[in-house]
Amino acid sequence: MASGMVLSAAAQTPAAPAVTAAPAASAGPAKIAVIAWELAVAQTNEGQRDFADLQKKYAPKEAALKSLNDEIEILTKQLQDQGTTLSDVERANRSKAIDDKKKQLDRETEDLRNDGQQDMQDLFSGLQAKVYDVMQSYAEQQGFTLILDISQQQSPVLFASATTNITKQVIDAYNLKSGVPAPPAQPAAAAPQAPRPRGVTPPSHAPASAPSSH
Repeated sequence: MASGMVLSAAAQTPAAPAVTAAPAASAGPAKIAVIAWELAVAQTNEGQRDFADLQKKYAPKEAALKSLNDEIEILTKQLQDQGTTLSDVERANRSKAIDDKKKQLDRETEDLRNDGQQDMQDLFSGLQAKVYDVMQSYAEQQGFTLILDISQQQSPVLFASATTNITKQVIDAYNLKSGVPAPPAQPAAAAPQAPRPRGVTPPSHAPASAPSSH
């Protein structure tokens, strides 16, 4: 329970860096690309490493909350099973103890959710600024005049061929520049689409190959 709810509000993604106008190009057809921006940032080697570190940071706190939640469930069941055999005073005392623990759980869960949200935003904001510089350089080298973000569910892009998607190319270019090694391989069935702390719902994004139809 605690693991599923601790950081569930941490999916608010910071705004992308301000769009930089490309140098004026000679007259001709526009060359457009699309990118799953949030996915590109999260799946860089640096992003996977840093998100994994963030996950480890909050694991002990989530485990403590899960333990507290389990204790509440046990005490509640005991009260239900033994309620008829307890005196009014004992029943009231046990009920109060359970309520106090529930309040503690709610308070500590909210604190952890807020801390996790702030850490996630700080991490993503700092990393995306660096990935943006690489994307801009790649776009200028390849002659792209416009890049559209297909991360959001409400993206205006209704269709784009796989050949216009530069998500992987930007990830590869950033990995080369950063020099951060790839994380250890995980079993395909267990590998997440984007690394994140437990309970954090990542920002919605379209598949890396092409945006979803709307």
